[in-house]
Amino acid sequence: MPAIPAATVANLRDLGTLPLGPGRSVREGLVFRSGQLDRLDPADAAVAGLGLRTVVDFRTDAERNARPDRLPAGGRLLVADVLADFLAISGLPPAARLKTLLSDPALAEEHLGGGRAQAAFVRTYRAFVSTGSARASYGALLTELGDPAAGPLLFHCTAGKDRTGWAAAIVLTLLGADERTVMAEYLAVNPGVREVYAPLIEGFTAQGGDPELALALIGVVPEYLEAALDEVAVRHGSMEKYVREGLGVPDEVVDVVRRRLTVHAA
Repeated sequence: MPAIPAATVANLRDLGTLPLGPGRSVREGLVFRSGQLDRLDPADAAVAGLGLRTVVDFRTDAERNARPDRLPAGGRLLVADVLADFLAISGLPPAARLKTLLSDPALAEEHLGGGRAQAAFVRTYRAFVSTGSARASYGALLTELGDPAAGPLLFHCTAGKDRTGWAAAIVLTLLGADERTVMAEYLAVNPGVREVYAPLIEGFTAQGGDPELALALIGVVPEYLEAALDEVAVRHGSMEKYVREGLGVPDEVVDVVRRRLTVHAA
């Protein structure tokens, strides 16, 4: 699933064409993922051509206020703050404060050095499954995708890798993608994220920051997604039960999502 070469939106991808098993794939042009839309230019041909009708923003209040989305022409915004309850429990996770951490190597090392960055991301991914705000947010996404009249939809967070990555994993697993496909799609954002954050990484290392810590903050690794999948297995037993019981999405809505987003070969 190559990135869509949009000049004003980072990590823009269509989940379409990803394989779902023999003779089946994700329908093109209906569900997209990206980083934040604060620089979106409605005249950007790559974006305008998608015909986006709904944008689902997974960011926190602070992130949205600092860099509000610019919506495509005719688009509506659905705010779905994944981390709202997580903040009340343990404060802002690394996924929501990348720029602050990358601008201050001493702060990053103090709080996240020595492997603590990876551990923090693992905790965050487990919280994607367990906290109320995350369940409500991912349930809202699936409800939108299960609207028979819905048009093309884009979901995003800040970098488009963690909150967004878990959303894509939920959708693809529900549609029938195997673990290898889900993981490959999840990891495919790494080059794009590193490109976007390259100036911050260079500044971080120039100030003496640990390059391995910088990469841990801006990249994704299998361990993170595996943590969320394990949380689903432990709490619910399967993705279907997680969606039904944890996210509160009825089976009939899931059936519509599958019909809308699946293409069968002739």
